Parts: sequence; structure tokens; C-alpha cells
Amino acid sequence: MPVISRFCGITIKMYFRQKEHNSPHIHATYGEEIGLFSLKDGEMFEGDMELRYQQKIKAFIRKYRDNLLTMWENQRFEKLPYEE
Repeated sequence: MPVISRFCGITIKMYFRQKEHNSPHIHATYGEEIGLFSLKDGEMFEGDMELRYQQKIKAFIRKYRDNLLTMWENQRFEKLPYEE
């Protein structure tokens, strides 16, 4: 699973798309905490990540939504910087 970005101790990854895989989303980890986040609205739909990290990830998705959706569709992954 390629790493898309790392910031504030959070790692953002994206799986290669599979037919049975969920709608467009990213996987985020912070230590032992994990979360799956929708690219549509940035909401965590699975996981146990603290709210403060969820908010940072949601902001990241808002900023890079177009890039992330393009990566989801074409499977050409790139590193994205994090800027607050």
C-alpha cells in the first residue's frame, strides 16, 4: 500500500483499487490508531482514531481531494505535502 503523505505522526496510505473494495477512501494510522476516511466527505467510516487526528486528516482530504480522487482512479500514486 503506497504512502501518500506523513504529517504530525499520521501516515496516509491508499490501497490499489479492487472491485470489491469500498468507495474511494484513504487509510490513516497514528501509532496503534487506525481509520478509513471517505474521499467524498472526509469522514471516518471505520476505525478508532482520536477526534483531533480525524480533524487533521479531514483537512488534508479537503485540500487534496482532487489529487486523491485522481490517484484512486488511475492508480498512479504520488507523495503529497502537508501544510497547515
